[in-house]
Amino acid sequence: MYPVVLLAAGESSRFWPLNSKHKTLFYLMGKPLIWWTIEGIKRAKIKKVFIVQSPKRDIEKELKKNKIDGLEIKFITQEKPLGTGNALWQARNYLKSDFFVLNADVLNTKEILEMMKKKIKKGTSLLAGQKTKTPEIFGIMRLKGERILEIVEKPKKEKAPSDIKVVGVYFLKPVFFDFYKKVKKHIYDFEDALSLYVKKIETRVVLVKGKEEETPSFLKYPWHLFNFRKYLFDRFLKPKIEKGAKISKDAIIQGKVFIGRGTKILEGAIIKGPCYIGRKCLVGNNSLVREYTNLEDEVLIGAFAEVTRSIFQKGSTTHSGFFGDSIVDQETKIGAGTITSNVRLDRGEIFSEVKKERIATGLKSFGTVIGKNTYIGTKVNIMPGKFIGSECKIGPNSLVIKNIEDKSYFYQKL
Repeated sequence: MYPVVLLAAGESSRFWPLNSKHKTLFYLMGKPLIWWTIEGIKRAKIKKVFIVQSPKRDIEKELKKNKIDGLEIKFITQEKPLGTGNALWQARNYLKSDFFVLNADVLNTKEILEMMKKKIKKGTSLLAGQKTKTPEIFGIMRLKGERILEIVEKPKKEKAPSDIKVVGVYFLKPVFFDFYKKVKKHIYDFEDALSLYVKKIETRVVLVKGKEEETPSFLKYPWHLFNFRKYLFDRFLKPKIEKGAKISKDAIIQGKVFIGRGTKILEGAIIKGPCYIGRKCLVGNNSLVREYTNLEDEVLIGAFAEVTRSIFQKGSTTHSGFFGDSIVDQETKIGAGTITSNVRLDRGEIFSEVKKERIATGLKSFGTVIGKNTYIGTKVNIMPGKFIGSECKIGPNSLVIKNIEDKSYFYQKL
């Protein structure tokens, strides 16, 4: 059986303010994202996985806490963040036959790998592809039927050779490394080598089913987590109240809801599924938690709060307020009366700033993203699509109309 090389060594710089660790270590439904990817590999009946990680070895440490049986896993270190090509190069000595390469953020691995395995023919390589509406941010395939002639990196929309993007799942031969040796080394040299490779080695596209916006195979920006959450909830969330959870007889639980051991749901609280609530959480009196909300372990939602379509990491707390379409990293504390505005007045598409570039999110409902260990005072208002970094302190009554960088003190007197 063909081995898989799983690439998980990048800096995740566009994932700010959630990039204090590798983006695939973000938790959904009680597990880091990379666990879900590896579980998909296992279900596709792959037996051997090589995981390329950074010198922090945070992937290795986290997976030891979330063990997956039935797989032979070897960890390989990429000492410097020199791109995908260099990461794959670190595994070359272990790859003596054809192999799969996956980005660690491809959650639908089982479906893609099973499709590709059916298409394997002697002498042929394969790339997973999918239709896209935004070719300018992807590698795009030039095709002749199913044959890939060239990979064009981030073409202008009007000059794109097709509407089929490279998804991040590859079936390659060891000879790929001969092509890699020939290209000039830079952060995107994998794409350069791949373009040379497909011109010489017959390579065909395997089209991924489903709409682009509903497929969890691209985790570049924080808001892409919403698609990943929906994918996991729709397929794997089961209604269950674990032993040791305490639910008030005056609370209301509706729909598909998971509630973990030691969690307390107090009087008057309403939980409308699908929702995931981890262990040792507290949902306060008369609070409303609804619609694709994910609360990891030890999250506290205070009395009279409304939380909808939002994701809270371990140990984060809120008091009263509204939290819509928002993401809060671990151990962040939010004061009473805080509002995350999640729609524009004109109901138009929401834009966010990432690395000083204005990016269209494709969303008309999007609140905020807040990094870890941040403290937010009472009655703070945060405008749609604005981010607050890690280890910040936001003064009471502040209006956040721009991104707040890590370790900032921000107070705006009204």
